[in-house]
Order: sequence, then C-alpha cells, then structure tokens
Amino acid sequence: MIQFNYETKFKLEEEALHSNWILRCINSYGFELGELNYVFCDDAYLLKLNVEFLEHDTFTDIISFDYTMGKLVSGDVFISVERVRENAKEFGVSSREEIKRVMIHGVLHYMGYKDKSEEQKSIMRSEEDSCIKLFK
Repeated sequence: MIQFNYETKFKLEEEALHSNWILRCINSYGFELGELNYVFCDDAYLLKLNVEFLEHDTFTDIISFDYTMGKLVSGDVFISVERVRENAKEFGVSSREEIKRVMIHGVLHYMGYKDKSEEQKSIMRSEEDSCIKLFK
C-alpha cells in the first residue's frame, strides 16, 4: 500500500498514477510492495527531522526511514517540496520531474542502492532515470 500525506499546501497530482508507477519500479527490481508512506512537507518540517533523527542541521530534499524486510519494500519518505522546487530550478528541470526523481530515490535506497561515493551517486542517478522512464 502507498499512502500520500501532506504537511504543506502541495498536493501530488494523479496519486493513483504515481502509485502504479512506484509499484512497477519496485516489481521491475524483483521486490514487492509492503507499505510506503510519503509525507510532503516544507523545509522547516524536514529540517526538524534532520536535526532530531540524523543530527544534521542542514536543509535536504528527502529523508527516508527504511523498514524493508527482505524483498518487501516498506518505509516512510519525507520530501521537502520547497527544496525540490529549488533543486528543479538549479538542475533546469520541471518540479514534476524532480518530485518523481526524489520519490523514487527513497525507494531505491530501500532496495539497496546507496549514494555516498561518486560512483554510487552515478549508479543511483542511472537507476532513477530508468525508473522515471517507466512513468506513464
């Protein structure tokens, strides 16, 4: 099950379309959907989580809490809509495109992909691109 929650005025358009896309991505990697909870929020909300749980006093676009067990993908994905919009401008892409990238980024972490090293970041970006191509 995928749930979408909002702690800001933002509302994801076509939730069912996004849910089906995320499910297709998960299945394409040989995983199954458990429970995913997306929370769309603002910078202040995510900064508070970042300080409280990760001890990082910095803005970020996403924080994900992984509850995956084996091949059953589950977790809480917190996304700062403000940060995503800023990043979209910086990267020269639409906010919708960047939202998709961030949404699937958290799921890829749950399936074992990392992004600490430059090599890992490159692989992560490639996997994000592959998943975004599955969006219909």
